[in-house]
Amino acid sequence: MRNQTLTRGAGFSAGSRAVRERSQEPVMWTSWWLWPLVAVCTADSFLDQAVQILRVTPVIDGHNDLPWQLLNKFNNRLQDSRANLTVLADTHTNIPKLRAGFVGGQFWSAYTPCDTQNKDTVRRTLEQMDVVHRMCQLYPETFLCVTDSAGIQQAFREGKVASLIGVEGGHSIDSSLGVLRALYRLGMRYLTLTHNCNTPWADNWLVDRGDDEAQSGGLSVFGQRVVREMNRLGVMIDLAHVSVATMKAALQLSTAPVIFSHSSAFTVCAHKRNVPDDVLQLVKETGSLVMVNFYNDYVSCASEATLSQVADHLDYIKNVAGAAAVGFGGDFDGVTRLPVGLEDVSKYPDLVAELLRRGWTEAEVRGALAENLLRVFREVEQVSNQAQVPEEEPISLEQLGGSCRTQYGYSEAPSLHRRPGALLASLSLLLLSLGLL
Repeated sequence: MRNQTLTRGAGFSAGSRAVRERSQEPVMWTSWWLWPLVAVCTADSFLDQAVQILRVTPVIDGHNDLPWQLLNKFNNRLQDSRANLTVLADTHTNIPKLRAGFVGGQFWSAYTPCDTQNKDTVRRTLEQMDVVHRMCQLYPETFLCVTDSAGIQQAFREGKVASLIGVEGGHSIDSSLGVLRALYRLGMRYLTLTHNCNTPWADNWLVDRGDDEAQSGGLSVFGQRVVREMNRLGVMIDLAHVSVATMKAALQLSTAPVIFSHSSAFTVCAHKRNVPDDVLQLVKETGSLVMVNFYNDYVSCASEATLSQVADHLDYIKNVAGAAAVGFGGDFDGVTRLPVGLEDVSKYPDLVAELLRRGWTEAEVRGALAENLLRVFREVEQVSNQAQVPEEEPISLEQLGGSCRTQYGYSEAPSLHRRPGALLASLSLLLLSLGLL
């Protein structure tokens, strides 16, 4: 269109300067409105390409807190008419939004807050895992509960959302290897080693900010047992929320790649929840994965953020750790502030279009959408060896907290509950048996 205007102007008579000047006006005005139009058309072409890619390779998102919303809003009563996921309002996630966003795989978070630690955390975790299973039962045309990489691909073929469970917070296993194994059998396929609190065996990110004191120096001896048992079972180790020392300890110890299910790049936004460059190097060396978080505070270090700034994190991690290290972990329904352009799960095509605009290849995009996570998952499955003897040495009694905790199985336990008189009587009997009294 711009070329037609120029040609028409060049054909006018040169006899009048005023005519020549008037003939140039359309050229000047055209330059003002043509480039925005070209930009819009180009943007549309990137979006069209994004949709074409997503139709073949839908996104696997590393972390979504819809189960937490179902607990808070409806106490997990999915039969409540307001909890109908086809019309659910005031959440970042419902079935139409998942479809619009081409979400083909979702790790649903089984999250219990830190104030459940040493109390009812196991019960609360089981309830949140249960609600994920019931989502699959109630909406079988949309969700397919799966527990392995092959199941994800099956869901892709059937046009369903592969639904997996990530347990968010190591306090959910209550410092028990037996509970860890039981949660695995119920479908847990990643465990976030801490949430916003230390466990008796791992330090959380607030240690780095100075809000909490380090207890384990990263991972305690028992924490190392937890990591080894996760490798044996085939549970992905999730390092979102942990301290840098815990990140490094787990990356160095694990025999399988690990994930950050919802974290971003520290150099782009210097928030302690994000991943620093030296850890990104370990991510690269171990073939691990950082699934970028969309929470404004972790994206821009401010209350407001944009889709473009999320793409900055994806760019940065790709440049430092490699294209195979990038994924998406939106944290939808777990955060209160989201970037302009990424307001809910329907917006993934717009983010993919932005990456294409920035020069990402189709192969790199497909990797970030799903293939990188599938690779990590397969490697975790390959490393697993359930024929191997399980870890069974329990955490020491003195490392456990909580006044309500029973102490069955610990050799010290019987003496800890005796009255002083009873203890003295027992000691007397012991001395008599030794012939010392």
